Amino acid sequence: MPYYRFEEDDIFHNQIKAYPSCEFFIHSGTIYYNNKHVLSGVFNDKVTHTPSGVGEYSGYISLYELNIDRSESKHTYDSLLAPDGNKSLIFPFVTKDGSLSTFKTISIEKFNEDFLYGDEVSASYPLSASITREYFYKGYPQNLTETEDKDYTVVTMDVDTDAFDGKIIKVSQDDVPELGKPHILALKNTLDYYTNRSPHYEFSASHNSLVGNWDKAEQELTLISIPSIFYGSSIKKGSVNLRFYVSGSLLAELRDKNKNGELIEITASNPERPTGSVAGVVLYNEGFVVLTGSWDLTSSTHPTHLEEYLGESGGTQVPKWVYFGVGATDTSGSLLHNTSSFHLAFSGTNYIPTITMLAHAKRGMLNHSNNPTYIKYGQQTGSLTGSGEFGFYKEPKTLAIKNTISSSYSCDFTSSFKKQTFISQIALYDEDKNLIGIAKVANPVRKQETDDYTFKLKLDI
Repeated sequence: MPYYRFEEDDIFHNQIKAYPSCEFFIHSGTIYYNNKHVLSGVFNDKVTHTPSGVGEYSGYISLYELNIDRSESKHTYDSLLAPDGNKSLIFPFVTKDGSLSTFKTISIEKFNEDFLYGDEVSASYPLSASITREYFYKGYPQNLTETEDKDYTVVTMDVDTDAFDGKIIKVSQDDVPELGKPHILALKNTLDYYTNRSPHYEFSASHNSLVGNWDKAEQELTLISIPSIFYGSSIKKGSVNLRFYVSGSLLAELRDKNKNGELIEITASNPERPTGSVAGVVLYNEGFVVLTGSWDLTSSTHPTHLEEYLGESGGTQVPKWVYFGVGATDTSGSLLHNTSSFHLAFSGTNYIPTITMLAHAKRGMLNHSNNPTYIKYGQQTGSLTGSGEFGFYKEPKTLAIKNTISSSYSCDFTSSFKKQTFISQIALYDEDKNLIGIAKVANPVRKQETDDYTFKLKLDI
């Protein structure tokens, strides 16, 4: 079998920029990811061991997809029980030694104080992820530092609208939630960084009436967190779409149609408010959707829909964009919002490194085969010569090759003999001639001595 070495111009390294689509549908506390079902296995009711919602759907994805259909009841992290102990699940571990290697989730202090040399530091698979929704009531958080311009105390949903002396005061401390907004405050610098794209990114802004005034530390808003496993390097600009459904009918729709991060309302059911309002922004690189649209999505004089969107305040509310995604791994609990459903769609940006290899079948080469069908049937292919210790197998000097050249004439007329082969696969070897891969063609390619072919092989790495 001949071997051919790739030349310098036969191998190319590049990357493919792909935009995989991703969809989440949220209804009654269940997240549906790309309309996928939860697969049941022999040893586990969920093949990938990811959390599941109601019924047979799950909005989670498994990182690495390890521990496929393994029994969780037969698993232990104690390596001292091996090989007789139950260790059916794969798990990562490192042993504390002089290299001081450990997991990122373990701090240096914990590593030094809680583990002795020789101890096994272990983690757990599977690692799963899904989108997360966080709703924040209107008001300033407890840990907001005082400034010269503002002097705020703890603010809740129950706020006196007639503030005095320039201060906002709390009316009740009994039946209102304490406002903690660490995730919103943590995004302050990130949001301000993108103000060159749109003024709606500003964390605290004072604009004219055309844009509005706000402070995201005080605003009523919803934060949707999207793990990077769903979008890759970043979310594709112009691909984000949010839809608010009521009883299966589209109530309102948002899209970042200007590709600058603004979520603009392009479909609305409220005749009192025209489309075109900005209801939030998207952090494409970080994977966050910040919804600040607090207007009613239905008419105030004829509200068509009321449901329980808020857990602490009680009662029912009119649909708003800040209520989008209620039930998506949040703290809404057993609220009654069964007729509301939400659709979130976007495309990710994923870079795939690839290697392209050109394999040449040159003219006058690769026109012989060791396949037994290559020679004419019925010939003696070899015989055992001699006997005893010095016996050997001897092949004949001449063997007739089967003529496979077809003729355009009938009546069993045979065309003149020409050597030809049929290339069905190409094997790839490393420098030590170890087989590392096989590329197969859909249909065998006929190769005659006058033919010159180049096969293009592409591999994602």
